[in-house]
Amino acid sequence: MSQRQIIQGVMPMLRPLLLDVVPGIQQTAALALGRLADHSDDLAQAVVKEDILPQLVHSLTFQNRFYKKAAAFVLRAVAKHSPELSQEVVACGGVDALVLCLEEFDPGVKEAAAWALGYIARHNASLSQSVLDAGAVPLLVLSLQEPEMALKRIAASTLSDICKHTPELAESVVDNGAIAHLAQMILNPDAKLKRQVFSALSQISKHSVSLAEMVIEAEIFPAAVACLNDPDEYVRKNVTTLMREVVKHSAELAQVIVNCGAVGAVVDYLGNCHGNLRLPGIMMLGYVAAHSENLAMAVILSKGVPQLALCLSEEREPHIKAATAWSIGQIGHHTPEHAKAVATSDLLAKLLELYMDSGSSEDLQAKSKKALKSVLQKCTYLPSLEPLLYDVPSNILRHVVCQFSKVLPHDSKARRLFVTSGGLKKLQEIKAEPGSPLQEHINAITSCFPEEIVRYYSPGYSEVLLERLEFYQPA
Repeated sequence: MSQRQIIQGVMPMLRPLLLDVVPGIQQTAALALGRLADHSDDLAQAVVKEDILPQLVHSLTFQNRFYKKAAAFVLRAVAKHSPELSQEVVACGGVDALVLCLEEFDPGVKEAAAWALGYIARHNASLSQSVLDAGAVPLLVLSLQEPEMALKRIAASTLSDICKHTPELAESVVDNGAIAHLAQMILNPDAKLKRQVFSALSQISKHSVSLAEMVIEAEIFPAAVACLNDPDEYVRKNVTTLMREVVKHSAELAQVIVNCGAVGAVVDYLGNCHGNLRLPGIMMLGYVAAHSENLAMAVILSKGVPQLALCLSEEREPHIKAATAWSIGQIGHHTPEHAKAVATSDLLAKLLELYMDSGSSEDLQAKSKKALKSVLQKCTYLPSLEPLLYDVPSNILRHVVCQFSKVLPHDSKARRLFVTSGGLKKLQEIKAEPGSPLQEHINAITSCFPEEIVRYYSPGYSEVLLERLEFYQPA
Protein backbone atom coordinates (compact mmCIF):
# COMPACT_ATOMS: atom_id res chain seq x y z
CA MET A 1 0.00 0.00 0.00
CA SER A 2 1.37 3.43 -0.96
CA GLN A 3 1.66 6.39 1.42
CA ARG A 4 -1.08 8.16 -0.51
CA GLN A 5 -3.47 5.23 -0.04
CA ILE A 6 -2.65 5.15 3.67
CA ILE A 7 -3.31 8.87 3.98
CA GLN A 8 -6.58 8.70 2.04
CA GLY A 9 -7.91 5.39 3.35
CA VAL A 10 -6.35 4.34 6.65
CA MET A 11 -6.04 7.61 8.60
CA PRO A 12 -9.78 8.49 8.48
CA MET A 13 -10.57 4.95 9.66
CA LEU A 14 -8.12 5.02 12.59
CA ARG A 15 -9.29 8.33 14.00
CA PRO A 16 -12.75 7.19 15.21
CA LEU A 17 -11.14 4.10 16.76
CA LEU A 18 -9.38 6.41 19.24
CA LEU A 19 -12.84 7.01 20.75
CA ASP A 20 -13.91 3.37 20.77
CA VAL A 21 -15.56 2.08 23.93
CA VAL A 22 -13.06 -0.79 24.19
CA PRO A 23 -9.76 0.50 25.73
CA GLY A 24 -7.67 -2.12 23.90
CA ILE A 25 -8.93 -0.86 20.52
CA GLN A 26 -8.14 2.73 21.49
CA GLN A 27 -4.56 1.81 22.42
CA THR A 28 -4.03 -0.29 19.29
CA ALA A 29 -5.32 2.55 17.08
CA ALA A 30 -2.95 5.01 18.81
CA LEU A 31 -0.01 2.63 18.36
CA ALA A 32 -0.86 2.21 14.67
CA LEU A 33 -0.96 6.00 14.21
CA GLY A 34 2.37 6.31 16.04
CA ARG A 35 4.04 3.74 13.81
CA LEU A 36 2.70 5.41 10.67
CA ALA A 37 3.83 8.87 11.84
CA ASP A 38 7.22 7.46 12.81
CA HIS A 39 7.71 6.07 9.32
CA SER A 40 7.89 9.33 7.34
CA ASP A 41 7.45 13.08 7.38
CA ASP A 42 4.45 12.86 5.00
CA LEU A 43 2.56 10.41 7.21
CA ALA A 44 3.33 12.54 10.29
CA GLN A 45 1.88 15.56 8.48
CA ALA A 46 -1.19 13.51 7.59
CA VAL A 47 -1.75 12.80 11.31
CA VAL A 48 -1.63 16.56 11.93
CA LYS A 49 -4.01 17.35 9.03
CA GLU A 50 -6.53 14.76 10.21
CA ASP A 51 -6.77 16.78 13.44
CA ILE A 52 -5.80 13.75 15.49
CA LEU A 53 -3.35 15.54 17.86
CA PRO A 54 -5.92 17.58 19.85
CA GLN A 55 -7.93 14.39 20.41
CA LEU A 56 -4.85 12.54 21.68
CA VAL A 57 -3.80 15.42 23.94
CA HIS A 58 -7.30 15.68 25.42
CA SER A 59 -7.36 11.94 26.11
CA LEU A 60 -3.95 12.03 27.84
CA THR A 61 -5.47 13.65 30.92
CA PHE A 62 -7.98 10.92 31.81
CA GLN A 63 -7.11 7.64 30.00
CA ASN A 64 -5.27 4.65 31.50
CA ARG A 65 -1.49 4.22 31.54
CA PHE A 66 -1.40 2.00 28.45
CA TYR A 67 -3.21 4.58 26.36
CA LYS A 68 -1.02 7.38 27.74
CA LYS A 69 2.13 5.55 26.63
CA ALA A 70 0.65 5.01 23.15
CA ALA A 71 -0.47 8.66 22.88
CA ALA A 72 2.95 9.93 23.98
CA PHE A 73 4.49 7.67 21.32
CA VAL A 74 2.31 9.34 18.64
CA LEU A 75 3.35 12.83 19.79
CA ARG A 76 7.00 11.77 19.75
CA ALA A 77 6.66 10.18 16.29
CA VAL A 78 5.16 13.39 14.87
CA ALA A 79 7.61 15.75 16.62
CA LYS A 80 10.79 13.93 15.60
CA HIS A 81 10.63 14.87 11.91
CA SER A 82 10.96 18.66 11.93
CA PRO A 83 10.65 21.85 14.02
CA GLU A 84 7.39 22.64 12.18
CA LEU A 85 5.76 19.35 13.20
CA SER A 86 7.07 19.79 16.76
CA GLN A 87 5.44 23.21 16.80
CA GLU A 88 2.12 21.57 15.90
CA VAL A 89 2.47 19.35 18.98
CA VAL A 90 3.20 22.45 21.11
CA ALA A 91 0.29 24.39 19.57
CA CYS A 92 -2.29 21.76 20.50
CA GLY A 93 -1.16 21.71 24.15
CA GLY A 94 0.94 18.57 23.76
CA VAL A 95 3.84 19.78 25.90
CA ASP A 96 1.66 20.63 28.90
CA ALA A 97 -0.06 17.24 28.67
CA LEU A 98 3.29 15.44 28.44
CA VAL A 99 4.60 17.31 31.49
CA LEU A 100 1.55 16.13 33.45
CA CYS A 101 2.47 12.58 32.42
CA LEU A 102 5.89 13.10 34.08
CA GLU A 103 3.98 13.27 37.38
CA GLU A 104 2.37 9.87 36.82
CA PHE A 105 3.19 7.00 39.15
CA ASP A 106 3.89 4.56 36.31
CA PRO A 107 7.57 4.76 35.16
CA GLY A 108 6.62 3.63 31.63
CA VAL A 109 4.34 6.67 31.20
CA LYS A 110 7.07 8.98 32.52
CA GLU A 111 9.58 7.44 30.13
CA ALA A 112 7.27 7.85 27.10
CA ALA A 113 6.55 11.48 28.06
CA ALA A 114 10.23 12.34 28.64
CA TRP A 115 11.14 10.76 25.31
CA ALA A 116 8.53 12.84 23.45
CA LEU A 117 9.65 16.04 25.20
CA GLY A 118 13.26 15.30 24.17
CA TYR A 119 12.26 15.00 20.53
CA ILE A 120 10.48 18.35 20.72
CA ALA A 121 13.33 20.11 22.56
CA ARG A 122 16.16 18.90 20.33
CA HIS A 123 15.12 20.94 17.27
CA ASN A 124 15.77 24.52 18.40
CA ALA A 125 15.95 26.95 21.32
CA SER A 126 12.33 28.14 20.94
CA LEU A 127 10.91 24.62 21.25
CA SER A 128 13.26 23.89 24.17
CA GLN A 129 11.97 27.03 25.84
CA SER A 130 8.39 25.73 25.44
CA VAL A 131 9.40 22.52 27.23
CA LEU A 132 11.13 24.53 29.97
CA ASP A 133 8.20 26.93 30.40
CA ALA A 134 5.80 23.99 30.83
CA GLY A 135 7.75 23.00 33.96
CA ALA A 136 9.41 19.87 32.58
CA VAL A 137 12.93 20.38 33.96
CA PRO A 138 12.30 19.85 37.72
CA LEU A 139 10.32 16.70 36.90
CA LEU A 140 13.07 15.42 34.59
CA VAL A 141 15.63 15.98 37.37
CA LEU A 142 13.37 13.97 39.71
CA SER A 143 13.19 11.25 37.05
CA LEU A 144 16.99 10.98 37.19
CA GLN A 145 16.55 9.78 40.77
CA GLU A 146 14.03 7.05 39.96
CA PRO A 147 15.25 3.43 40.20
CA GLU A 148 14.25 2.46 36.61
CA MET A 149 17.28 2.54 34.35
CA ALA A 150 15.34 3.28 31.15
CA LEU A 151 13.72 6.34 32.75
CA LYS A 152 17.10 7.62 34.00
CA ARG A 153 18.53 7.34 30.47
CA ILE A 154 15.66 9.18 28.78
CA ALA A 155 15.60 11.90 31.45
CA ALA A 156 19.36 12.54 31.01
CA SER A 157 18.97 12.52 27.22
CA THR A 158 16.09 15.04 27.33
CA LEU A 159 18.00 17.35 29.69
CA SER A 160 20.91 17.18 27.23
CA ASP A 161 18.56 18.16 24.36
CA ILE A 162 17.23 21.13 26.34
CA CYS A 163 20.70 22.35 27.39
CA LYS A 164 22.37 22.30 24.02
CA HIS A 165 20.86 25.40 22.41
CA THR A 166 21.67 28.42 24.60
CA PRO A 167 23.48 29.34 27.85
CA GLU A 168 20.15 30.48 29.34
CA LEU A 169 18.52 27.09 28.81
CA ALA A 170 21.57 25.33 30.25
CA GLU A 171 21.52 27.63 33.30
CA SER A 172 17.85 26.80 33.89
CA VAL A 173 18.71 23.10 33.95
CA VAL A 174 21.66 23.74 36.29
CA ASP A 175 19.48 25.88 38.60
CA ASN A 176 17.26 22.83 39.11
CA GLY A 177 20.19 20.86 40.53
CA ALA A 178 20.82 18.66 37.49
CA ILE A 179 24.65 18.64 37.69
CA ALA A 180 24.82 17.01 41.14
CA HIS A 181 22.49 14.18 40.09
CA LEU A 182 24.24 13.66 36.76
CA ALA A 183 27.64 13.62 38.49
CA GLN A 184 26.52 10.78 40.78
CA MET A 185 25.93 8.55 37.75
CA ILE A 186 29.23 8.81 35.89
CA LEU A 187 30.48 5.49 37.30
CA ASN A 188 27.15 3.68 36.90
CA PRO A 189 27.73 0.27 35.26
CA ASP A 190 25.04 0.95 32.62
CA ALA A 191 26.83 2.13 29.45
CA LYS A 192 23.75 3.67 27.81
CA LEU A 193 23.09 5.78 30.90
CA LYS A 194 26.71 6.96 31.03
CA ARG A 195 26.52 8.00 27.36
CA GLN A 196 23.58 10.30 28.13
CA VAL A 197 25.09 11.60 31.39
CA PHE A 198 28.34 12.66 29.70
CA SER A 199 26.40 14.10 26.78
CA ALA A 200 24.31 16.25 29.13
CA LEU A 201 27.40 17.44 31.07
CA SER A 202 29.06 18.32 27.73
CA GLN A 203 26.05 20.34 26.59
CA ILE A 204 26.07 22.25 29.88
CA SER A 205 29.85 22.87 29.84
CA LYS A 206 30.10 24.13 26.28
CA HIS A 207 28.31 27.44 26.78
CA SER A 208 30.47 29.42 29.21
CA VAL A 209 33.35 29.43 31.68
CA SER A 210 30.95 29.65 34.65
CA LEU A 211 28.93 26.61 33.54
CA ALA A 212 32.11 24.60 32.85
CA GLU A 213 33.38 25.56 36.33
CA MET A 214 30.15 24.25 37.88
CA VAL A 215 30.70 20.89 36.18
CA ILE A 216 34.31 20.82 37.45
CA GLU A 217 33.14 21.72 40.97
CA ALA A 218 30.89 18.64 40.96
CA GLU A 219 34.18 16.69 41.25
CA ILE A 220 33.59 14.45 38.25
CA PHE A 221 37.33 14.57 37.48
CA PRO A 222 39.56 12.57 37.64
CA ALA A 223 36.91 9.79 37.84
CA ALA A 224 35.64 10.76 34.36
CA VAL A 225 39.13 10.25 32.88
CA ALA A 226 38.96 6.59 33.95
CA CYS A 227 35.89 6.23 31.70
CA LEU A 228 38.21 6.60 28.69
CA ASN A 229 38.88 2.90 29.30
CA ASP A 230 35.17 2.03 29.23
CA PRO A 231 34.29 -0.87 26.88
CA ASP A 232 31.56 1.27 25.22
CA GLU A 233 33.00 3.43 22.44
CA TYR A 234 30.29 6.10 22.76
CA VAL A 235 30.93 6.48 26.49
CA ARG A 236 34.59 7.09 25.60
CA LYS A 237 33.62 9.56 22.86
CA ASN A 238 31.26 11.52 25.12
CA VAL A 239 33.84 11.72 27.94
CA THR A 240 36.35 13.12 25.44
CA THR A 241 33.71 15.57 24.18
CA LEU A 242 33.10 16.74 27.76
CA MET A 243 36.83 17.37 28.24
CA ARG A 244 36.96 19.27 24.94
CA GLU A 245 34.06 21.50 26.00
CA VAL A 246 35.70 22.26 29.35
CA VAL A 247 39.28 22.92 28.18
CA LYS A 248 38.31 25.28 25.36
CA HIS A 249 37.21 28.04 27.75
CA SER A 250 40.40 28.99 29.59
CA ALA A 251 43.96 28.00 30.45
CA GLU A 252 42.94 27.48 34.08
CA LEU A 253 40.21 24.98 33.21
CA ALA A 254 42.53 23.26 30.73
CA GLN A 255 45.18 22.96 33.47
CA VAL A 256 42.68 21.27 35.80
CA ILE A 257 41.95 18.62 33.16
CA VAL A 258 45.65 18.21 32.28
CA ASN A 259 46.48 17.71 35.98
CA CYS A 260 44.11 14.72 35.99
CA GLY A 261 46.30 12.94 33.42
CA ALA A 262 43.73 13.54 30.69
CA VAL A 263 46.16 14.41 27.87
CA GLY A 264 47.98 11.08 27.94
CA ALA A 265 44.64 9.26 28.26
CA VAL A 266 43.23 11.09 25.23
CA VAL A 267 46.37 10.34 23.18
CA ASP A 268 45.90 6.64 24.01
CA TYR A 269 42.20 6.94 23.14
CA LEU A 270 43.08 8.34 19.69
CA GLY A 271 45.28 5.30 19.10
CA ASN A 272 42.37 2.95 19.77
CA CYS A 273 39.61 4.45 17.62
CA HIS A 274 38.96 5.77 14.11
CA GLY A 275 36.75 8.14 12.16
CA ASN A 276 34.39 10.54 13.91
CA LEU A 277 35.12 8.94 17.27
CA ARG A 278 38.54 10.60 17.03
CA LEU A 279 37.27 14.11 16.36
CA PRO A 280 36.61 15.32 19.95
CA GLY A 281 40.01 13.98 21.09
CA ILE A 282 41.84 15.68 18.23
CA MET A 283 40.14 18.99 19.03
CA MET A 284 40.65 18.57 22.78
CA LEU A 285 44.45 18.38 22.25
CA GLY A 286 44.28 21.48 20.04
CA TYR A 287 42.30 23.50 22.58
CA VAL A 288 44.68 22.53 25.40
CA ALA A 289 47.74 23.45 23.33
CA ALA A 290 46.25 26.76 22.16
CA HIS A 291 46.20 28.32 25.65
CA SER A 292 49.91 28.47 26.52
CA GLU A 293 53.44 27.22 25.85
CA ASN A 294 53.37 24.99 28.93
CA LEU A 295 50.07 23.35 28.03
CA ALA A 296 51.26 22.79 24.45
CA MET A 297 54.43 21.21 25.86
CA ALA A 298 52.24 18.90 27.97
CA VAL A 299 50.66 17.65 24.74
CA ILE A 300 54.11 17.17 23.17
CA LEU A 301 55.47 15.30 26.20
CA SER A 302 52.42 13.01 26.14
CA LYS A 303 53.40 12.03 22.57
CA GLY A 304 50.44 13.91 21.14
CA VAL A 305 52.23 15.05 17.97
CA PRO A 306 53.09 11.58 16.56
CA GLN A 307 49.51 10.49 17.31
CA LEU A 308 48.09 13.49 15.44
CA ALA A 309 50.45 12.72 12.55
CA LEU A 310 48.99 9.22 12.49
CA CYS A 311 45.44 10.62 12.47
CA LEU A 312 46.36 12.91 9.58
CA SER A 313 47.66 10.02 7.48
CA GLU A 314 44.97 7.47 8.41
CA GLU A 315 41.78 9.50 8.22
CA ARG A 316 39.99 10.08 4.93
CA GLU A 317 37.26 12.55 5.92
CA PRO A 318 38.25 16.18 5.11
CA HIS A 319 36.68 17.60 8.30
CA ILE A 320 38.74 15.25 10.50
CA LYS A 321 41.93 16.10 8.59
CA ALA A 322 41.10 19.82 8.91
CA ALA A 323 40.62 19.52 12.69
CA THR A 324 43.91 17.62 12.95
CA ALA A 325 45.76 20.27 10.92
CA TRP A 326 44.28 22.97 13.19
CA SER A 327 45.41 21.13 16.34
CA ILE A 328 48.94 20.67 14.95
CA GLY A 329 49.09 24.41 14.31
CA GLN A 330 47.99 25.14 17.89
CA ILE A 331 50.81 22.95 19.24
CA GLY A 332 53.60 24.21 16.98
CA HIS A 333 53.06 27.97 16.88
CA HIS A 334 54.43 28.87 20.33
CA THR A 335 58.26 28.59 20.23
CA PRO A 336 61.06 27.04 18.11
CA GLU A 337 61.01 24.03 20.46
CA HIS A 338 57.30 23.45 19.84
CA ALA A 339 57.77 23.93 16.10
CA LYS A 340 60.64 21.42 16.08
CA ALA A 341 58.36 18.78 17.66
CA VAL A 342 55.96 19.24 14.75
CA ALA A 343 58.72 19.41 12.13
CA THR A 344 60.50 16.24 13.28
CA SER A 345 57.25 14.27 12.89
CA ASP A 346 57.43 15.12 9.16
CA LEU A 347 54.29 17.22 9.43
CA LEU A 348 55.47 20.29 7.51
CA ALA A 349 55.60 18.33 4.24
CA LYS A 350 52.22 16.70 5.02
CA LEU A 351 50.54 20.04 5.73
CA LEU A 352 52.02 21.44 2.52
CA GLU A 353 50.74 18.46 0.56
CA LEU A 354 47.20 18.92 1.94
CA TYR A 355 47.31 22.66 1.21
CA MET A 356 48.41 22.13 -2.39
CA ASP A 357 46.16 19.13 -3.11
CA SER A 358 43.31 20.24 -5.39
CA GLY A 359 41.25 17.35 -3.98
CA SER A 360 41.34 18.86 -0.47
CA SER A 361 38.24 20.71 0.71
CA GLU A 362 38.37 24.50 0.99
CA ASP A 363 38.35 24.29 4.79
CA LEU A 364 41.13 21.69 4.83
CA GLN A 365 43.29 23.81 2.52
CA ALA A 366 42.73 26.92 4.64
CA LYS A 367 43.50 25.17 7.95
CA SER A 368 46.56 23.38 6.51
CA LYS A 369 47.92 26.67 5.14
CA LYS A 370 47.33 28.52 8.42
CA ALA A 371 48.90 25.73 10.49
CA LEU A 372 51.90 25.47 8.15
CA LYS A 373 52.57 29.22 8.22
CA SER A 374 52.20 29.49 12.00
CA VAL A 375 54.64 26.61 12.59
CA LEU A 376 57.10 27.84 9.94
CA GLN A 377 57.27 31.25 11.56
CA LYS A 378 58.71 29.63 14.71
CA CYS A 379 60.66 26.75 13.19
CA THR A 380 64.46 27.00 13.29
CA TYR A 381 65.17 23.30 12.73
CA LEU A 382 66.85 23.56 9.32
CA PRO A 383 66.92 19.84 8.32
CA SER A 384 63.11 19.91 8.24
CA LEU A 385 62.97 23.28 6.49
CA GLU A 386 65.37 22.49 3.66
CA PRO A 387 63.05 20.13 1.69
CA LEU A 388 60.57 23.03 1.58
CA LEU A 389 62.93 25.04 -0.65
CA TYR A 390 61.84 22.81 -3.54
CA ASP A 391 58.51 23.03 -5.41
CA VAL A 392 56.78 25.26 -2.90
CA PRO A 393 54.40 28.16 -3.69
CA SER A 394 55.97 31.57 -3.18
CA ASN A 395 53.66 32.55 -0.29
CA ILE A 396 55.02 29.58 1.70
CA LEU A 397 58.58 29.82 0.36
CA ARG A 398 58.87 33.34 1.76
CA HIS A 399 58.38 32.00 5.33
CA VAL A 400 60.84 29.14 4.77
CA VAL A 401 63.58 31.42 3.45
CA CYS A 402 62.89 33.90 6.25
CA GLN A 403 63.66 31.22 8.84
CA PHE A 404 66.98 30.39 7.13
CA SER A 405 67.85 34.09 7.16
CA LYS A 406 67.33 34.13 10.96
CA VAL A 407 69.48 31.06 11.70
CA LEU A 408 72.36 31.02 9.18
CA PRO A 409 74.06 34.31 10.17
CA HIS A 410 74.64 32.90 13.68
CA ASP A 411 75.48 29.23 13.00
CA SER A 412 78.66 28.28 11.08
CA LYS A 413 77.86 24.53 11.10
CA ALA A 414 74.44 25.22 9.64
CA ARG A 415 76.04 27.40 6.91
CA ARG A 416 78.44 24.60 5.97
CA LEU A 417 75.60 22.06 5.84
CA PHE A 418 73.49 24.47 3.78
CA VAL A 419 76.24 24.59 1.15
CA THR A 420 77.05 20.86 1.05
CA SER A 421 73.39 19.78 0.92
CA GLY A 422 72.70 21.95 -2.14
CA GLY A 423 70.61 24.51 -0.24
CA LEU A 424 72.69 27.52 -1.33
CA LYS A 425 72.55 26.43 -4.97
CA LYS A 426 68.77 26.01 -4.77
CA LEU A 427 68.35 29.33 -3.00
CA GLN A 428 70.04 31.18 -5.85
CA GLU A 429 67.80 29.50 -8.40
CA ILE A 430 64.73 31.05 -6.79
CA LYS A 431 63.29 33.80 -8.97
CA ALA A 432 62.08 36.55 -6.64
CA GLU A 433 60.68 39.97 -7.45
CA PRO A 434 63.34 42.67 -6.94
CA GLY A 435 62.68 44.48 -3.66
CA SER A 436 60.21 41.84 -2.43
CA PRO A 437 60.51 40.40 1.13
CA LEU A 438 61.59 37.08 -0.43
CA GLN A 439 64.44 38.76 -2.29
CA GLU A 440 65.51 40.57 0.87
CA HIS A 441 65.66 37.27 2.76
CA ILE A 442 67.72 35.69 -0.07
CA ASN A 443 70.13 38.65 0.03
CA ALA A 444 70.45 38.32 3.83
CA ILE A 445 71.40 34.64 3.43
CA THR A 446 73.89 35.09 0.59
CA SER A 447 75.63 37.85 2.54
CA CYS A 448 76.53 35.19 5.16
CA PHE A 449 78.85 33.40 2.68
CA PRO A 450 82.16 34.35 1.03
CA GLU A 451 81.64 35.91 -2.39
CA GLU A 452 83.50 33.16 -4.26
CA ILE A 453 81.27 30.44 -2.71
CA VAL A 454 78.14 32.37 -3.63
CA ARG A 455 79.46 32.82 -7.16
CA TYR A 456 80.47 29.16 -7.44
CA TYR A 457 76.92 27.99 -6.58
CA SER A 458 75.13 30.65 -8.61
CA PRO A 459 73.10 29.51 -11.67
CA GLY A 460 75.18 29.38 -14.89
CA TYR A 461 78.54 29.60 -13.13
CA SER A 462 79.70 26.25 -14.55
CA GLU A 463 79.02 27.55 -18.07
CA VAL A 464 81.11 30.65 -17.31
CA LEU A 465 84.00 28.42 -16.18
CA LEU A 466 83.71 26.26 -19.31
CA GLU A 467 83.72 29.38 -21.47
CA ARG A 468 86.90 30.56 -19.78
CA LEU A 469 88.38 27.13 -20.42
CA GLU A 470 87.77 27.52 -24.16
CA PHE A 471 89.76 30.72 -24.32
CA TYR A 472 92.43 29.61 -21.87
CA GLN A 473 95.91 29.33 -23.40
CA PRO A 474 98.27 27.15 -21.39
CA ALA A 475 101.75 28.69 -20.89
